[in-house]
Order: sequence, then C-alpha cells, then structure tokens
Amino acid sequence: MEIKNRSSFKDPEKDLLWFKQWVSELEQSNNRQYQRIELATSLGKTQVWGLNLQRTDLEPLVIFPGARTTALFWDFDRGLDQLGKDMRIYLVETNGLPNLSDGNSPDIKGLGYGEWAVEVLNGLNIEQSYVAGASFGGLICMKLGIVAPEKIKAAFLLNPGCLQAFSLTLKNLYYNLLPILSPSRKNVSKFLDKAVFCKPTHQLSPASEKLIIDYEVFALTRYLDKTQKPYYMDDQLEQVQVATYLLEGDQDLLFPFEKSISNAQAKLSNLKEVKVFPNVAHGIETYAEAIHHIGETIQGLT
Repeated sequence: MEIKNRSSFKDPEKDLLWFKQWVSELEQSNNRQYQRIELATSLGKTQVWGLNLQRTDLEPLVIFPGARTTALFWDFDRGLDQLGKDMRIYLVETNGLPNLSDGNSPDIKGLGYGEWAVEVLNGLNIEQSYVAGASFGGLICMKLGIVAPEKIKAAFLLNPGCLQAFSLTLKNLYYNLLPILSPSRKNVSKFLDKAVFCKPTHQLSPASEKLIIDYEVFALTRYLDKTQKPYYMDDQLEQVQVATYLLEGDQDLLFPFEKSISNAQAKLSNLKEVKVFPNVAHGIETYAEAIHHIGETIQGLT
C-alpha cells in the first residue's frame, strides 16, 4: 500500500507517555481496564483497545473513530454499556490520527483505508463483524464495505464524513477554526459546546468533559497532523452493498443531517434505516441513546 502522508507527535517519547497516562485516567474514571492489542499493518503499528475479548461466544463489534479523536471517546462515562448487551468490542485507533497507532495514512480518496481495515480484522481473527464509525470512521466503514463486504454483518454510520462535503457555513468554520488557530482550553471548550455537544440534551459528565478537553488541547498542540480529511464519496458509495444504518444528530454543524440523509438515500442501495436524534450535535458517538440504538438493532439482527 502506498503511504500518502506521515503524521507524527512533536516529541514521540514524551507525547506517547502523556497519551498512555490519559488512557489510565479514563480507565480510572470508568473503573475498568481496556485490553491492549498491537497489530502490524501496511500503515505500520495499529493499536486496538478491547472489551470482553476473551468471550469468543459474543458477537464482535469493531469501532472506528472520528478525526482528531481516539476510539476511546466512544466509552466516555462507560458509554458502551449503553449497548444493552455484551459484545466483543474492538476500538481501533485509525492510523494517521493522534493516538498510539503509527501516523502513516493512504490517499483518502483511494481504497487504502479499506484495505488496511481488512488487515485489522484479519489480524484480530475476525471473519465477520458488525462495524461502526463516527465521522471519519464512517468513511472507513464504507471503504471496508467496498473492499471486503463479506467482512461486514452490518455497518452503523454516526454523523459520517463521507455523505457530503464538510460544511462551509461561517458558523461551522468559525467554531472549527477557533481552537486550531488558538488552541486554548477556553477555545476548545467553546468548540465542544457549539459543535460537538448540544447541552443539556447531549453532554458528558464533568470528569469526562475534562478528559476530552485535555485530549483536544494535546492533539492540537502536540500532533503534526498531515492526514487528509474526509470527503463526499459520491458515486463510490454506490459500490457499497452491505446493510447500512445511518444515525444522525439534527444539530450537526459539520455535516448537516438533511443533506447526509438525502445523499445516503440516493447512493446507498442497502440503506436499512435512518435514525435522527433531536438536539444532538456532531459528537454523537458520546450520546447514550445512539449507542443504545446500535445495541437494540444488533439484538434484532442476531
């Protein structure tokens, strides 16, 4: 696989140590420990966190995170408990994002990320799995659906970044650029309040909010991000034949839900359901009812 870009931490030894300490704080907050797996892939080392991995009798769920996040965001406030059923959960740290995986990334518009996702599933000895992705992670799910549809039982897309181009409204650009241009805790908090969450309906506990602010300031100030950003996959989506479930927040500034739904209905031939959550913003993977809906849907499919 051709590597398009290489992202990196400014001081790898020091910064990776900080990230590991942040994970320990999350584990302490959640009162549980994540299992650790390192895989060798075409993009270098790929880190995977796991829950219930010893339970081979359980259905697997493979999760891909959004840009400038870690897959562990899905479990703030033990969010994955909201699935309502035990599953073998794999939280994959996408290469090229600020996490413990290597920073190599393929051309975003090719199928490299789909090929990499196949390597990840094979490395985890998963023949077939439910997959879920938020924002950037939704694009990964669709790339995997093109490359190896037989690997997917069903795909869940949460405010995905592949169903339309990033919104260029002034409001969205302002809140997204603010912490990038001036990555203070105050500006990160403002971005989270205006674009990621929709308080009081959609919010985290004070402890988890501190963790997400810590992480975002770290990612913005310590990570040299050269990874290409999600794009509208357009006609590529017509190649996806896997059963797909779309979960949208009606307050998503980054990818407004009406357009994503319209494009999904036009391009995805096996779109099974569209679920819109009121007063939920872009960070829908942290919203308890969305995670519960995934669990309910899987329960109905098994």
